[in-house]
Amino acid sequence: MCSPLHRPSGPQNAASRRTFLRATGITGAAAGLGAVGAGVAAATPQDGRKPGGGAGWRPDPENPRFTVVVMPDTQYLFDGESIKDEPVKASLRYILDRGREENIVFLSHLGDLTEHGLKEEFAPLSDAFEILDRRRVGYSVVAGNHDVDSRTDDSRGRTPYLDAFGPKRLRGLPTFGGASPDGYNTYHRFRAGGREWLVLALDWRPSAASFAWAKEVMARHPKSPVILTTHDLVYADEYGDPARFSSHGKRLWEELIADHDQIFLTLNGHYWPAARTTVKNNAGRDVHLHIANYQNRYYGGSAMIRLYRFDLARGTIDVETVSPWILGRDWDDLNELERREIEVTGPQDDFSVPVDFEQRFAGFAPPPVRPARPASKLLVPGTVAYWRFDGTGSGGARPDGSPADASLRVKDLSGHGNDLLRETVSGSPADALRWSDSHHPDQPGHGSLYFDGGKPPLRGAYLRTADKAPLNTKTFRSGYTIEVFVRLPEDWQASRHAWSAMICRRGTLKAAGKTEGDLDEMVATLSLSDGPAVQWAYAPLNQPRTITSWSHELERSVWWHVAVVNDTRHTTLYVDGCPVARNPATRTTGLTTVGLPWLVGGYEYGGVLDQLLHGWLGDIRIVERALPVHHFMNA
Repeated sequence: MCSPLHRPSGPQNAASRRTFLRATGITGAAAGLGAVGAGVAAATPQDGRKPGGGAGWRPDPENPRFTVVVMPDTQYLFDGESIKDEPVKASLRYILDRGREENIVFLSHLGDLTEHGLKEEFAPLSDAFEILDRRRVGYSVVAGNHDVDSRTDDSRGRTPYLDAFGPKRLRGLPTFGGASPDGYNTYHRFRAGGREWLVLALDWRPSAASFAWAKEVMARHPKSPVILTTHDLVYADEYGDPARFSSHGKRLWEELIADHDQIFLTLNGHYWPAARTTVKNNAGRDVHLHIANYQNRYYGGSAMIRLYRFDLARGTIDVETVSPWILGRDWDDLNELERREIEVTGPQDDFSVPVDFEQRFAGFAPPPVRPARPASKLLVPGTVAYWRFDGTGSGGARPDGSPADASLRVKDLSGHGNDLLRETVSGSPADALRWSDSHHPDQPGHGSLYFDGGKPPLRGAYLRTADKAPLNTKTFRSGYTIEVFVRLPEDWQASRHAWSAMICRRGTLKAAGKTEGDLDEMVATLSLSDGPAVQWAYAPLNQPRTITSWSHELERSVWWHVAVVNDTRHTTLYVDGCPVARNPATRTTGLTTVGLPWLVGGYEYGGVLDQLLHGWLGDIRIVERALPVHHFMNA
C-alpha cells in the first residue's frame, strides 16, 4: 500500500508464551474447483515425498503443537531496481531450519509482494521462494494492490503476479487444494493436531464469482477449520487500538465470513499499525481478526514473519514476531537500527489468544461422542467391585437433578455382592444426593451422582458397603487398581469441603495395629485436599504407617479420571492416565484392613464421620491386580 489510513507516531518496541483436542480424523477429498491453464490437480498426499523420491517436508500431522508462519507486505524490498531479496530468503531458510523444532506446517504471504507488480520485481522473489519449492513446503500467496492493477478484481486476466505465483506453480505443493477459475484465489490443506485445516487465500478484490467459489470450497470441506488470508480486511487508527473493518473488509465479513462458522481466524496486511480484534459471527462464535504489516519499519520491515504457534492441548495460539534476517547475524555486525528490529514485542505483535478449539469448532465439527459401554466390557479379570451411577442396577435411570431414593442401593456389577447402601447425615435435605446426566466423555456409564456435602455443620449423604461385604476383608496381596471419575463444582471451597474422600476404607491405624503417624487416620483414603489435590493415603500390609501420594491441584468443573495402582511392590497415583510426581518409592504391599465397610463420598477421623463429598462421582472400579494404563476405564 502507498500510505496507510493512519500512520503510527513511531516504532513500537515495548520490552518483553488445558482438555486435549480429540482428533476427529476427518480429511476431506482434495479436488480442484477449476484453474488457469492446465487446470488444478488434486493435492498430493502430505507425506514428504519429492518427485523422484527425495526427502521433503515432514511436519508431524498428529502433534497438537504446530506453527503457521505469516509473512506480510514485502513490497519495499522489491521496488524497481532496488531489489533486496536476502531478508526474504533468510525468513524462508528460517522455516527450513526451524521446521522440525517448531513443527511448521504452512506459510501464508499476505500480499503486496512487490511495489509495482512488474515482472522484473517478481523474478527475484520467485527465485527466493524456490527455497520452499525444492523442499515442497506448503505455502500460499495473495495479490495485494501493489501486485496487480488495484482498480480491478480477480477477473483481470494474466499478470506477472499470476505468472510467478499462480496455480501452475502452487499445484506442485502437497498442501495445494485448488484455485478459482481466474487463478487469483486458492485454497490449501494441511493436517495438524490430528485433523485437516484449510487456508483460504483470497485476492485483493474477489469478484462475486469468487465469493461463490469460496463458499463451495468450504461446503466441500465442511468439517475443516478455516484460516482466511487476504490483503485488505481490518485496520486500526493507532497502535493499541482495536482493529475494525475497512469498507472492503465489511463486505468480506457480510458476504462470506459472518455466515461461515468454519472461519475462525483471518489474517491481512495492507494497513499498519499491527492490530487485532475479536468479533462474533452469526453463529455467536468468535472470529479473530489480525493485521500484520511492518513495511513502515526499518529496511521495509526486513521480511519480518509472525509465528502462530497453535497449542491444542493448552487451548491457545501464541504469536511472536521476529526478523530472521537480523536474528541470524552476529550481534557485532548489526547496525543500531537493526538491533532494535530483531523482534517486535508490543502487545499487538507478541501475544496469546485463548481458544477452546473443541468448543469453537463444535458447530461444524462436533467431537465424536463415545457411546456408553455395557458393564460386562469393564469386568476384566480380577474385578472385585464395579459401581456406576447411570441407573444400572439401581432401578433404572433417573431424571437429571432428581433426588436419589432414601433407600438407594447401588448394585455391584462385578457380581461379588459388594452393593452400596445410602447413608444420610441427620438434618440434611432429601436432595443431598442427586442423580446427574453429567459424566466424563470417556466414562463407560453415562451418568453420575452429585454429592452435596460439606461442613460446618456436617451435612450430606454418602454410600457404604454392607457390614459383611466380601470387599471389606480383601488385603490385595497380589496388587490392586482403584479407579474413580470425579468432578468438582465451581463453588467448591477448601474451608467447607476439603478432606472429603471419593472412596475410603473404614478403620483407624490404631485399630489396625499400626505404630507410627496419626493413629486416628483411616487405613486407606482417596481424598481431596484443600488444593484441591488428590491424596492417596494408605497403610500397606508391610509398613507401620501410612504412605501418601499427592497429585497436582484439580481444576473445577472438569471431569477427571483418578487411578491408584499397586503392583505388589510400589503404589502409583495417576490422574487422567498420567503418573503424578509425588509417588513415594517406598516398597508397599497390599492394603491393611480391619474388616469394616468401604465408604464412597464420606470420610472418617478417629472412627467418626468427619467430612462428606461436594461434587460428582462417576463409575468406580476396584480390581485385585495392577492394571496397565491402557486398561483403565477411560481407555
